[in-house]
Amino acid sequence: MHLLVCGGTGCRASASDSIAESLKEQLHHHNMDHEVQVILTGCFGFCEKGPIVKVLPDNTFYTEVKPEDASDIVAEHLVKGRQVERLLYKAPSGEQVTDSRHMDFYKKQIRIALRNCGFIDPENIDEYIARDGYLALGTVLNEMTPQQVIDQVKESGLRGRGGGGFPAGKKWEFAYKNESDQKYVVCNADEGDPGAFMDRSILEGDPHAVLEAMAICGYATGADQGLIYIRAEYPLAIKRLKIAIEQAREYGLLGQQIFDSHFNFDIQLRYGAGAFVCGEETALIHSMEGERGEPTFKPPYPAQSGYLEKPTNVNNVETYANVPVIINKGPGWFSKIGTQKATGTKVFALAGKVNNVGLIEVPMGTTLREVIFEIGGGIKGGKKFKAVQTGGPSGGCLTEEHLDTPIDFDNLLAVGSMMGSGGMIVMDEDDCMVSVAKFFLEFTVEESCGKCAPCRVGNKRMHELLERITQGKAEKKDLQRLKNMCHVIADTSLCGLGQTAPSPVLSTMENFWDEYVAHVEDQRCPAGSCKELMRYEIIPENCVGCTACARKCPVGAITGERKQVHEIDQDKCIKCGACLDACKFDAVTIK
Repeated sequence: MHLLVCGGTGCRASASDSIAESLKEQLHHHNMDHEVQVILTGCFGFCEKGPIVKVLPDNTFYTEVKPEDASDIVAEHLVKGRQVERLLYKAPSGEQVTDSRHMDFYKKQIRIALRNCGFIDPENIDEYIARDGYLALGTVLNEMTPQQVIDQVKESGLRGRGGGGFPAGKKWEFAYKNESDQKYVVCNADEGDPGAFMDRSILEGDPHAVLEAMAICGYATGADQGLIYIRAEYPLAIKRLKIAIEQAREYGLLGQQIFDSHFNFDIQLRYGAGAFVCGEETALIHSMEGERGEPTFKPPYPAQSGYLEKPTNVNNVETYANVPVIINKGPGWFSKIGTQKATGTKVFALAGKVNNVGLIEVPMGTTLREVIFEIGGGIKGGKKFKAVQTGGPSGGCLTEEHLDTPIDFDNLLAVGSMMGSGGMIVMDEDDCMVSVAKFFLEFTVEESCGKCAPCRVGNKRMHELLERITQGKAEKKDLQRLKNMCHVIADTSLCGLGQTAPSPVLSTMENFWDEYVAHVEDQRCPAGSCKELMRYEIIPENCVGCTACARKCPVGAITGERKQVHEIDQDKCIKCGACLDACKFDAVTIK
């Protein structure tokens, strides 16, 4: 019997390490430590309900577990055979679900890139090998030529999961055909989208999958050196990668003459400082070389002249994680999942105003409605869905009319957004779309490398315009200026960061034009979230003169005698909301 404890970053922040230790102590107390094994795994995906403990083989799924719950799990479940009902998952409908396979969150998922996350100890190579780990590498080295490997990746239809969606097999073939005395394989683990944690979770939960895929890519392209570019603020992923690399070397799966062949391949880590622009492959390569992380014009492409001016293949973590499965199960198996132009699955970090926040993996072609309202469990608090942002700062905000859009590279582009690396942020009726656009643009301004003027200067000017709009200081003509700037920046920026930076602005202006007009012409934020446009008022018929609001106001903006209607001095009011929180009679309102 096994107790699987989520050991991903999110659950570790909620004391999952302590939960594992408490479980071990309780097992020892009941003399069961030789019968039951406690395993810290990777992310289960259901972050909303973490920390999670899963009992095998009966597949009982315990949620929101605390260290003090360990005694009940062992004494009740393991000793007496009774499930701890208070820890079982309760669906939004109120139904209690004991088995994760019957939960709406998991029903429509197909886990390929995440296949081992939450199932194995990521720090134990034997557990990876037990689930067909390194079988694909052995197959390609003993039974296939480099071109045959490339052909299988091409036949699978695998496209890059980092945002661009370029066919992985074609990229590998470009590197293979460029002859050189030295070639490199690079893994881009520098995801930096707000709300995105797909690559980090794969590295934390299944690092060997990426190492194996990089070695396969090295064999296919003729490279003997791999580099993983990972941001230094991912300490757990770095730790587990280091352990995995050392274990693979000890087993002869990295290094010289792998599987007694003539193939040599090793992997090193390179650390990034957290620059979003280094997700662009030429900027990433410059950073690894010790230069400023700035993009350059292409061609030449990295497959022609990349790291140290040698042919280099760059793919992101999720792309590599699919490769061993394609080799083991065949490209035909993989290509039957998803759509004709976008095969396989995609991992998304589902976040925002949705009930089931977490990491999901769904077949390409799954609709936004299925993700948000079935897997995601709908909008929190029963509020109305307003928009979903896909593709991070480079993507757009889609509305209710787009909910039946199948998720893939082309369909999302057609409706004004993009898939990106997999961030998906859901918004409800309380979100101001002008402020959302400003938030993403603020991120882009901060992360711009500054190399080209359209991105460095243009995005700053756009952000200033958005600030004027949210402060009620803009004019009608500013809206057209904003649109014009979006198109100029998209057309003239050097790299993808600048070219896609206007997307959140353009998509919100397209889908929520009335909100922009309300901010400018009516000096009003329809969502009631722009502080400068908010106005706290007291409803006379509801006010009983209890003085609670006046006592809580930090600037003395509320006046009135006890048992008399109070008033708010708008010139003094700092719009902190203390009066709204203090009132028990619904007498304070926002206009």
